[in-house]
Amino acid sequence: MNYQDHNQILDSSISEESFSERRFGLSTGKFFLVVGLIVAILFYLSVLIFGNNSLLVLINLEEYQTFLTEDIERLKSENASLQKQYFELKELDADSGSTQRGEQP
Repeated sequence: MNYQDHNQILDSSISEESFSERRFGLSTGKFFLVVGLIVAILFYLSVLIFGNNSLLVLINLEEYQTFLTEDIERLKSENASLQKQYFELKELDADSGSTQRGEQP
């Protein structure tokens, strides 16, 4: 076998190979299987990141929980202040009511 025969055999085997065999070294079936797996994994990751039970929803819920916790603390302090004012006014009202009836304070 001489050099030209060798090149002809090599050229004929290259022309018979599919694109995936030439480019990636995989048969067509294996190439589509790998591509399908990659697409499935990417789809699954996109659902994890952007779906109804996703990472973004979790982050938003944690931010909302922080907001609600801060709001609860603010409302508790406001409630304590208003209760203090209420009891002060109630005590003043009780004092003025007893002096109007003729009792000694």
